[in-house]
Amino acid sequence: MQMKHKPKLGQNFLVDDRARHAIADALGDISKRTVIEIGPGHGAITEILATRCRKLIALELDRALAAELTFRFRNQPQVQIIETDVLKTDLRALVPEGETADIVGNLPYYITSDILLSLFNAGSTGHLARAVVMMQREVAVRVSAAPGVRDYGLLSATAQMHARVENLFTLPPSAFSPPPDVHSTVLRLDFAPRFAELGVDAAGFDSFLKKSFAQKRKTLQNNLRAAGIPVDQLATAWPTGIPTLARAESLTLNQMAEIYHGLDTVKMKK
Repeated sequence: MQMKHKPKLGQNFLVDDRARHAIADALGDISKRTVIEIGPGHGAITEILATRCRKLIALELDRALAAELTFRFRNQPQVQIIETDVLKTDLRALVPEGETADIVGNLPYYITSDILLSLFNAGSTGHLARAVVMMQREVAVRVSAAPGVRDYGLLSATAQMHARVENLFTLPPSAFSPPPDVHSTVLRLDFAPRFAELGVDAAGFDSFLKKSFAQKRKTLQNNLRAAGIPVDQLATAWPTGIPTLARAESLTLNQMAEIYHGLDTVKMKK
């Protein structure tokens, strides 16, 4: 019998049977892999993954839920329940040496961006291969948005510098208990950092992106000037094929890297 649990911390538990199987299926063949589950709740997806993967590590912040899951899976040694805050957890330390792990989870709406950044950090060091994560639809739209559309911004650019993003499906509030006020979308992220491909250093380019998207309605040049880059450097470094009045959200990552390289070249000549 499933324990009753009063939801807190913004918890909305997945109860749609087809959806929980679809999320597990989206990971692909995990029979020889380690899977880390974020926020397992009552174990709707956990119980499916436990029979499919070599090792399952479930991270649950709620003490009562962690205890429930520990008891429920006590006879399945391949399942490890850890009572912890995912934002205070070094995901890399959970991955067996020389291997990569996969991530699955229903991300709490209020810390989705923070968790995604944590995943990108672990993915950039080669510790994660794939993530299938659910989040508020509006956030998922931003993560997967293409340059030139309204929803494209810093989160989009950051996500797409670190992973190939695929929008899988959207669930209505009725798929959860209690029903949230929003729809939820499941994304698949295949970690494939593009820093080496574009010839940029990760820390420097991440900082450049933050400056570039600082004020969404400003042109890219205005944002960079506000960040302290002199007008003459911008004029010298600016690629001829990119309009001077372009906004960051209208440019591809390749074009952003081109501007970044131009600025680096100008700095080196000074």
